[in-house]
Amino acid sequence: MHQFASGWKRSYYGKADVIVYRLVGRTPRSARVPPDPLLAGDVAGARADGGVGRGPGGPPHGVFGANVTMLLYGDAFWPTYTTGDNTDLIATDSMKNFIQWETRNFDGADLESYCRFLAEKFMATYPQTEGIQVEAIEIPYVGTVAFVPGGPDRAFARIEMTRQAVVEARSGIRGFKLLRLGGSAFAGFVRDEYTTLPDTADRPLHMWLDLEWVCPQPIATQVRGLVHQVFCSFESGSIQQVIYQIGTKMLEEIPAVSEVHLEANNRTWDKAGEGGDIYTAPRPPYGVLGLSLRR
Repeated sequence: MHQFASGWKRSYYGKADVIVYRLVGRTPRSARVPPDPLLAGDVAGARADGGVGRGPGGPPHGVFGANVTMLLYGDAFWPTYTTGDNTDLIATDSMKNFIQWETRNFDGADLESYCRFLAEKFMATYPQTEGIQVEAIEIPYVGTVAFVPGGPDRAFARIEMTRQAVVEARSGIRGFKLLRLGGSAFAGFVRDEYTTLPDTADRPLHMWLDLEWVCPQPIATQVRGLVHQVFCSFESGSIQQVIYQIGTKMLEEIPAVSEVHLEANNRTWDKAGEGGDIYTAPRPPYGVLGLSLRR
């Protein structure tokens, strides 16, 4: 079920999983030259802009890819539910075309600006729309001349607008998969008749992490670096401590962030047999750990 920051909706509808790729700075075949390996660029830097990078002294180039969901609400769309009258209804196929065709007119590289661009343009085009929610999830490609899929973590942005105001503007990164070979402990928890888990002073830690934040500017690149820095920088006594350190570091280092929400899964690997350092994928169920911080 989709939710709206503005509250309960009697009805809504839209188009989901609209895939769009914009190729930025594609060089015509007649002008192509063999790439210089010394100028191949930094793959991590290319990813930082969602696959849109800049060659030495040249214009932006790369792949801007997104999976877009657009949802509409308004009284003008209610008759299609009650009587099948589609007079004011915008077909969801038209919404798909709008997203894909208007992407050519978007000249930015961040998801936040992209969502706002689509929402404002759609509201201006279709006055019967009272409110709109647009979410875009990056489809990352990294490289300079040849590109490969990025990930597994993917940034996203979401905006909800009405005719009166921006109701919500939220961003985040989903799908971090973080691994430490040591420096993680878990001990001293409650022990009773239901406890079988032993204390652990030093374990390999494998955790998945999703983050959401409220910030008026795009910061996904900075957050990616911060998450990896914090995860590697100290020995933890719990996953809860890890996500608290990440959240507080975000508020300390990025003053524009007003709130941050984190949710981690404990996906620490299971030992395969007795002795040795051979592990296998963990069996379900998984620990889920959440945290919300505000200024």
